Amino acid sequence: MPPRDNPTARQARLGTELRKLREAAGTTARQAAGLLSVDQAKISHIEAGRLGISEERIRRLATFYSCDDESLVDALCAISREHRGQYWFDEYRGILAPGFLDIAELEHHAIALRSTQSMTLPGLFQTENYARALFSGVTPKLPASEVEARVEHRMRRVALLDRADPPPFDAIIHEAALRMRFGGRAVAREQLEHLLAMSTRTAVTVRVIPFTSEDFIEVTQPVLYACGVVPQLDTVQIDSALGGRFLDADAELRKYRALFEIAEKAALDPEGSRQIIHHIAREL
Repeated sequence: MPPRDNPTARQARLGTELRKLREAAGTTARQAAGLLSVDQAKISHIEAGRLGISEERIRRLATFYSCDDESLVDALCAISREHRGQYWFDEYRGILAPGFLDIAELEHHAIALRSTQSMTLPGLFQTENYARALFSGVTPKLPASEVEARVEHRMRRVALLDRADPPPFDAIIHEAALRMRFGGRAVAREQLEHLLAMSTRTAVTVRVIPFTSEDFIEVTQPVLYACGVVPQLDTVQIDSALGGRFLDADAELRKYRALFEIAEKAALDPEGSRQIIHHIAREL
C-alpha cells in the first residue's frame, strides 16, 4: 500500500505516539524496523501517519519499547482499527479542506472538551445563520456552494452534544464575542438565545469573562482542549485565519491547562454568565 498523501490528524497522532514510545525507550528507527522485518523508511512513514499499522504490530512494538501502560496501548490499537468512511465527517472528504474533518474527528473521539473564545462563539453552539455570516465574511470571498458545505458540516457537528452520553463541554467566552453583531441584530439575538438554551444542557457549562475583568488572558485565538481516552492523547486545537493547528507536546498541553485555570478564575459563574448573555440579548 502506498503512503498516504494527507493523513488525518488522528492518523498522524498515532504515529507521533509510537515515535514518542520509541524515543523514550532509546530505540532507533532501524532497530524497530528490524523487529518488524521492514525497511527503516516504513517506520518513518508509520511514525508520520503516512502508513497504517496493525494492532498486532503496535503491541509488538510496545513490548519492544518496554511500555507497560496498557491503557495507552489499547487506545493506540483502537486508532489503528479505524478506517476511512467509518464516520459521518468522511462524507466531506474532497469537499471541504482536511482541517474541517480533523476538528470533527477530534471532537468525536474526545471524552471531554474545553474551549475559550474571545471574538466568536464555539462552533458547537453556533446557529445556522450565525455560521453562515462568519463563512460569508471570509477573505477572499468563498463560492456559495463552499459556504453552504461549511455551514452544513458545522451544523452536523452539533450531533455530538445530542448523544445519550455526550462529552462534558466547558466553554469560556469573553463578553466581546457576545456583543459582536455578525449577520445583523436579528442573527445576533437569535444566536444569544440559542446560546442560553445550550447553556442549560446537563453536559454544557458556559462561563463569561466580563469586560470588567482587569487581567489580560491570552485567549485572543479560539482554543479547544480535547481530552483523549488517556491523558497522553489530549490535544489542543488553535484556530486562526490561516487554519487550525494541533498541539500535543507535554509542555504545550500544560500551558493550555494553566491558561484555562486562569480564564476560569476570571469568568463569572454559570448563573451570572446566563444573566449577562440574557442582558446583552435584550439590548439588541
